[in-house]
Amino acid sequence: MTAITNRYEFVFLFDVTDGNPNGDPDAGNLPRVDPETGNGLITDVCLKRKVRNYVSIKEDGAPYEIYVREKAILNQQNEKAYQALNLNPASTEEVASPEADGKKPAKKEKRKGSKDDVSAARGWMCQNFYDVRTFGAVMSTGTNCGQVRGPVQLTFARSISPVIAIEHSITRMAVTTVDESNNQQGDNRTMGRKATIPYGLYRTHGFISAHLADDTKFSEEDLDLFFESLQNMFDHDHSAARGQMNARGLYIFKHDSKLGNAPAHKLFDLISVKTESPTPRNFSDYSVTFSKDGLPKGVVLDSRSF
Repeated sequence: MTAITNRYEFVFLFDVTDGNPNGDPDAGNLPRVDPETGNGLITDVCLKRKVRNYVSIKEDGAPYEIYVREKAILNQQNEKAYQALNLNPASTEEVASPEADGKKPAKKEKRKGSKDDVSAARGWMCQNFYDVRTFGAVMSTGTNCGQVRGPVQLTFARSISPVIAIEHSITRMAVTTVDESNNQQGDNRTMGRKATIPYGLYRTHGFISAHLADDTKFSEEDLDLFFESLQNMFDHDHSAARGQMNARGLYIFKHDSKLGNAPAHKLFDLISVKTESPTPRNFSDYSVTFSKDGLPKGVVLDSRSF
């Protein structure tokens, strides 16, 4: 595959209605919120997870396998490269303790694969795993396939307006345990809680490096699949907890060179999202404006509304 030869930045808008787009495990799974401003937050890894899920649904097998997937054992994923290339993986050997009394247990010493083997394995992983050549990966935790810095990176998503997390009491009309007589224990209702935000329009920024793409062989086909994933990933990730999530807009800045023609922040400033409603509850409460006339020379804007 031929790597992309242009630098890109993009602005991605999406919203959530009556859902929890990204719970915080350190806060009882409440929606993530900036404590100073009240704006909602969604982590970059949350969005990458949805991209991975979409690619795994749409494509099957190499070169679109997914490295970080549910219940995957990463060291076993790494071993696939060594098996495919017929290489000797790194091993762990027991070395006798130098202590004279012999009371200390034998030490375990990790024998790393050769530099050439690691490089070959790293290239194989980039070639076969979509998320490795897109987002990068640390693959040196066991069988050593090296480390990859991915060409596609995302910021945290932040809501345009402050959001309020609402907690709801819920009940389950069933029991999980019985007594010695095989009868239910206690009341038939089990109480629980669920947190949602009424509405939030989120904005995230992305960066795509042609130089890093050259290293992982991230191609134009991979780039098209990534943008397709952003548009469609929420339609294949519905759950009761996340409510209704929708992609609303994707604004792609393409430079005519690898190095780029303008600072990213100046391009992001061209996309303005505002509302006059004190309590926005719909995408129509916002206005999105941009001016192609303000684009620096050598940069083109591809705007997509969903």
